Parts: sequence; structure tokens; C-alpha cells
Amino acid sequence: MRHIYRCPLRWSDMDAYGHVNNAIFLRYLEEARIDFTSLRGAESKQGSVVARHEIDYRRQLVHRPTPVDIELWVTEIKAASFTVSYEVKDADAIYVTARTVVVPFDFERQRPRRITEGEREFLQRYTDEAAEEAVAA
Repeated sequence: MRHIYRCPLRWSDMDAYGHVNNAIFLRYLEEARIDFTSLRGAESKQGSVVARHEIDYRRQLVHRPTPVDIELWVTEIKAASFTVSYEVKDADAIYVTARTVVVPFDFERQRPRRITEGEREFLQRYTDEAAEEAVAA
């Protein structure tokens, strides 16, 4: 299963050339990730930090009144990190593909932590493997 976030475009996202500035895409990915993780609910003093971003810019995205879709899914789950993949797109164009390595973090102790069993179960539902199992059932 994939999560879809409808990301609004803002005038302030544009650069001098009239398209979404490349650096703004990081904020779009963050908004999609926050929307995705909010589906599970918050845990007290628990959260996550980003360890790595990889972004491939495919096409310019210009301002318009309609949102752009960000499709998000989990591609890897390890003991103390997981990888989220994204497509920023419309029905007829992909503007960006990206990956983010996310590390669960204990803010009270100020250190990385392992993924809990509940988190693993939640993340597993958003893998391509889970989607294939649903189709086969």
C-alpha cells in the first residue's frame, strides 16, 4: 500500500525562473512523511530523525492552484532505521523521485533507538511486499 499526500504549492516555493525551487522539494517530502507518520499516532518523547536524502529531479514543477501528489511507501525496514521512497507527481508527469533513510530517535535520552514492534507492523503495511500479498489474497 502507498500513502498519498496532496501537497499544496505556494508562491513562496517558486524561484526566479518561475518553478518550484529544488531545495523546496525537501520540505514537500518532510510534509508527506509527517502526514504519513501521523496515521500511526504520536508516542511520548519518541520520534525520528533523517539520516539521508537522495533526490532525483526529473522535471520542472511550476506553480498552479492545484496540489501535487506525493506518493510514499516503505522500501526497507531494518532494526534501527527504515527507508521511505517517494514520487512527486501528477497523473501525466513525475517531477521528483526520492528516498529518505529515517532513524527512530528517543528525544528524552537524546539517542537513536530501535524500531518497536508496533512501528514495524505499521511500516510493513506500506511496503510493496504488503501490496503484493493483498493482491494475491
